[in-house]
Amino acid sequence: MAKFKVEKTDKIDRELFKITYEDNGKTKTRITPQALDVVKVLIYNRDRDAFVLTKQIRAFLYINHPDAATRVELCGGREDKEGLTSEQIAIEEVLEETGYRVDTLEKITTLYTTAKMTLFYVEVDDSMQVNSGGGLDYEDIDILYLPTKDAKEFMFNENISKRPGLMFALCWWFNLRGDK
Repeated sequence: MAKFKVEKTDKIDRELFKITYEDNGKTKTRITPQALDVVKVLIYNRDRDAFVLTKQIRAFLYINHPDAATRVELCGGREDKEGLTSEQIAIEEVLEETGYRVDTLEKITTLYTTAKMTLFYVEVDDSMQVNSGGGLDYEDIDILYLPTKDAKEFMFNENISKRPGLMFALCWWFNLRGDK
C-alpha cells in the first residue's frame, strides 16, 4: 500500500489547495478543493410507507452532465455549524429541508467520499411535519416521497441522478429493516 506524506500544502485561493506527497517513491502534486464534512439522513415516513427524499439542482454536475444536474438525495447538509454535533446538525437539516421535527436520529455509519459523510436514519409520521420544508432562502429543494415498493427499481434506474450515499442508505434499510 502506498504511503502518503504531505510535504506542503499551499492555499491557492479560498477553496483550492495544492498538495504534494510521496507515493511509492514518486513525488506527486494534486490540486484539490477543500470539501466540508456532511451529514445525510434517510427518512422513512410510516404513514406513507415511503422514504422522504430531496431533489435539487447541483451546478457542479451541470458542467459535465447537464441532464443529471437535478439530483435526488438524502436530506442533509454541511457540518459547518460551530458547537453542534453531527446529530444536532442533521436534526436541523431535517426540519429545514423537509419540515419534519425530530428529536433523535439513529446513526447508520460514517463514509468517506470527498470528505466525511455521517449517515443517520429516522422514522417520521405525517403529524411530525410542522412546515413545508424546502430549505433556506437560497436553496430550492423539492421534497419527494419514494414508496418503499418502488425503491429497489428506483435504485437501479440510471435515468435518475442520485448520490452514492442514498444508494448505500437504501441498501442498509432493505438489508436490516425493510425485508423482514
